[in-house]
Amino acid sequence: MASDSDVTIPSKIKAWVYAERGNPVDVLKLVPDVGVPEIKEDQVLVKAVAAALNPVDFKRALGFFKHTDSLPPIVPGYDVAGVVVKVGDQAKKFKVGDEVYGDIIEKAVDHPKQHGTLAEYTAVEERLLALKPKNLSFVEAASLPLAIETAYEGLERAGFSPGKSILVLGGAGGVGSLVIQLAKEVFGASRVAATSSTGKLELLKSLGADLAIDYTKENFEDLPEKFDVVYDAVGQSERAVRAVKEGGSVVTIAGAATPPAVLFILTSNGSVLEKLNPFLESQKIKPVIDPKGTFPFSQAPEAFSYLQTGRVTGKVVIHPIA
Repeated sequence: MASDSDVTIPSKIKAWVYAERGNPVDVLKLVPDVGVPEIKEDQVLVKAVAAALNPVDFKRALGFFKHTDSLPPIVPGYDVAGVVVKVGDQAKKFKVGDEVYGDIIEKAVDHPKQHGTLAEYTAVEERLLALKPKNLSFVEAASLPLAIETAYEGLERAGFSPGKSILVLGGAGGVGSLVIQLAKEVFGASRVAATSSTGKLELLKSLGADLAIDYTKENFEDLPEKFDVVYDAVGQSERAVRAVKEGGSVVTIAGAATPPAVLFILTSNGSVLEKLNPFLESQKIKPVIDPKGTFPFSQAPEAFSYLQTGRVTGKVVIHPIA
């Protein structure tokens, strides 16, 4: 493998930046001469190949959590897949040339980094990264970290275990599509139900849902069947609590939580990715990327615009980054 000295790192790089909060489509600017982030001793520098967008990115830009956010100028982006080009003095896990992926922001809404992943290079603590599964492209790998970690840790938070049943609200979305697969393949669910619009019901079944509910035609909370766990990925906890069995758990990742539902906010952790890599490499769990969901770096604002429609299936990814 190459050593640090064999890799030429430019002094200035391209990055998408917003200097003030607002709709990303309006405030994002492509800046050609951003400084390369300095790495701390527990960090590595990653040359980004692909980066994914998440709803938290546009909510952050719009100022949803400005009281706990870093100050602009901000380079958005949580998810990255790329190649390690430099290693901090205390970083022992990776070497130059390793292909890695991860959610580079440890606490999603608590002082997230100013320099995110919509840049040619990004600095990240090595504990937030894992080696990229060999069978996945950089685009597929970039689509996963924040969503799969949120799916996994939310299921853990809900006390999900083999033999339990689950209802997933928003089963075709970035997180929901992975909750279905994890519940079935990793946690041993006895029954998985999920909601989506009419055109996405077949996708839910292909991901492992035993019952696909068309939310345009049925109210899930009115079904006679109740579930051990409801995973609310859309912000409908008031309705979700009416679909859970007595003594069951409701976890929500969007909006306010109606008790007994619990709002869950991710803390990023590369060890979760390491734990799930075998399931990705055996293709028991597959990334879901929207058919229109890969945008070149120059079209990041268009990617945000598409994400904000709320109609995305799976994930939106920026690739190539250059």
